[in-house]
Amino acid sequence: MDLAGLQQLLQRIAGARVVAVGDLMVDRFVYGDVARISPEAPIPVMTRQRESVMLGAAGNVARNVAALGARVTLVGVVGQDGAAEEARGLVGAETRIDGALVADADRQTTIKTRFVSAGQQLLRVDEETETPVAAHVEQALIRQLQAAAKGAGAILLSDYGKGVVTQGVVEAALAAAKAEGAALIVDSKARSFARYGAAAVIKPNATELAHATDLPTETDDQVEAALARALTLCDCAAVLVTRAARGMSLAERGQAVRHFRRPPPEVYDTSGAGDTVLAAVGAALASGASLTEAIEFALLAAGVVVQKSGTATASPDEVIEAEILERVAPAEAKIATPQRMAREAESWRERGLKVGFTNGCFDILHRGHIAYLAQAREWCDRLIVGLNSDRSVRVLKGEGRPVNDLESRALVLAGLRSVDLVVAFDEATPLDLIAAAKPDVLVKGSDYSLDGVIGRELVESWGGQVRLADFVDGHSTTATISKLAKRA
Repeated sequence: MDLAGLQQLLQRIAGARVVAVGDLMVDRFVYGDVARISPEAPIPVMTRQRESVMLGAAGNVARNVAALGARVTLVGVVGQDGAAEEARGLVGAETRIDGALVADADRQTTIKTRFVSAGQQLLRVDEETETPVAAHVEQALIRQLQAAAKGAGAILLSDYGKGVVTQGVVEAALAAAKAEGAALIVDSKARSFARYGAAAVIKPNATELAHATDLPTETDDQVEAALARALTLCDCAAVLVTRAARGMSLAERGQAVRHFRRPPPEVYDTSGAGDTVLAAVGAALASGASLTEAIEFALLAAGVVVQKSGTATASPDEVIEAEILERVAPAEAKIATPQRMAREAESWRERGLKVGFTNGCFDILHRGHIAYLAQAREWCDRLIVGLNSDRSVRVLKGEGRPVNDLESRALVLAGLRSVDLVVAFDEATPLDLIAAAKPDVLVKGSDYSLDGVIGRELVESWGGQVRLADFVDGHSTTATISKLAKRA
């Protein structure tokens, strides 16, 4: 799929309708710092700092469908407890999600609480009921599903084995998909795929495929054998297995297995990536895309979310940006908009990385610049460089400057190992960029005093620090231009 095709697909997805049905969860992430081991037992002691709450499982599928631009109805079960109210509030906050939640007084709302420090999960606590829902709850679910399916292009069945996806719900989903001409796509943790009947696609991960077929799934050959066996064990039209960094593999009846791969992204958190794949495939098929196009689209969307913390989503802008970045050279990929910079900086902080920021004209890059940037990078894990636009350089340095235009200066800076992102600014100062990046370390040259550093008060207000880097004597852009003028 080329960039134009991707943009057209996203436009069609904006008019699509999807149903997400299945086990609904509330995902809670508790973040903090670990600095010591408990004297009571050999366990870490975490100082709680913040908490985030989001919809999980079928709820996360719905969030991902909505984030990609489609309209989605979420059909699921909650208890009659505080977490149920939390779930309803989260659904209500999503403008593209219509809630069709059934309350069950005999069940608790499923909650998964993860404790995270320095980007690593320390512990997960599950609160859940796994027994099948009662008959009257099942019937209420089926009624909600039948109503939601009217006019839908895809029905996404998210079966985490928590008792909501009963055989009656499966059969209702199959009947609704057939009546509406919709694609039924199943994400299943079940050992048997046969219970899903003639679904369009069943989407296990490699471990789930191995469990269902009793075959290994490490290599391409092993996956092909397991997929072939899976098709003999069910009546579905296709089985799509997600394989983490190895991409995805598809088996359709009467066709050879096909493997889909993209260059693997920098993976931070795979939580909910399977939900993203289900959502992206479903949204694409609902918009009229082929299964091949839907899988390529899902690979792109999943590559976005695994670079984020928690059960994340991918927006159309992020998907397009990911496609563009894959097509450019590594240095070009470091040149970012202020919006992308803010997202990247937030993602780095969530991973426990220290973000640094510095700025300048960097007109003719010389030894002094290299040493300065290298020192700045030593004080952080990721370094953002704010780069003056050509107009702002002229204001600062006078006519005839810059010698090199913005694109050239940005590419040279981006080629340095010490630099992680380059962001241009046209204002008199980089204050807006600093506010958006929220760096932990703000770096300027030692020719400044701490009090004279633009953004110092802002950075210190959120607990960051300002540091002054040394200059290498005898090296400057002005001196270089003077030498060239004399030689001319």
